Amino acid sequence: MTTLLIADDQALVRVGLRKILDSEPELNVLGEAGDGEDAVALARELQPDLVLMDIRMPVLDGIEATRRIVRAQPGTRVLILTTFGLDTYVYDALRAGASGFMLKDAPPEEIAAAVRIVASGEALLAPAVTRAVIEEFARQAPAAAPTTPPAVAQLTPREQEVLGLLARGLSNPEICRELVISEATAKTHVARILQKLDLRDRVQAVIYAYETGLVAPGSAG
Repeated sequence: MTTLLIADDQALVRVGLRKILDSEPELNVLGEAGDGEDAVALARELQPDLVLMDIRMPVLDGIEATRRIVRAQPGTRVLILTTFGLDTYVYDALRAGASGFMLKDAPPEEIAAAVRIVASGEALLAPAVTRAVIEEFARQAPAAAPTTPPAVAQLTPREQEVLGLLARGLSNPEICRELVISEATAKTHVARILQKLDLRDRVQAVIYAYETGLVAPGSAG
């Protein structure tokens, strides 16, 4: 059973999301929050597996709420649900520690599937979201070249290659086709990259790759 917290300032949206999620036998909505501050407090109290987080909320916005929840409760994952498109919010939310990003107008089955994906420990990062992150990073990139962290030396040449493909938003099957390897091998490489670099998921791997200069923004395909 995956436990959930819904954070959105619109009661109608919370009701709709709860109806979608309660219809899934393996999902259990523990509570609802109407603003970011309540979301942080309820996440601390209820310890849900996953928080569905709106971005624009009163008192405390969803990005700062995400940052506080992830910092205090590494075991709780955050899936951003918003009506706003792929803009600077994507970059800020993912940097804050969100593990996925979906628009509220997605079909109910896609929202339920996204919850299951993120709750299972995976990241929900579509190529379009990857591009938005890359473009925003390129816009905000400092003039000085970033210093490559020592942890990168732990990666094998193949793992560095896989990290580069992750940074382009490729899925495991796409990495398999690109490198002509099995899916099990691709999963092993990804798992070792995350472990060696102390990263939570693929989303953080993408951001890490660009922020440390391992991959240049212009190299996204």
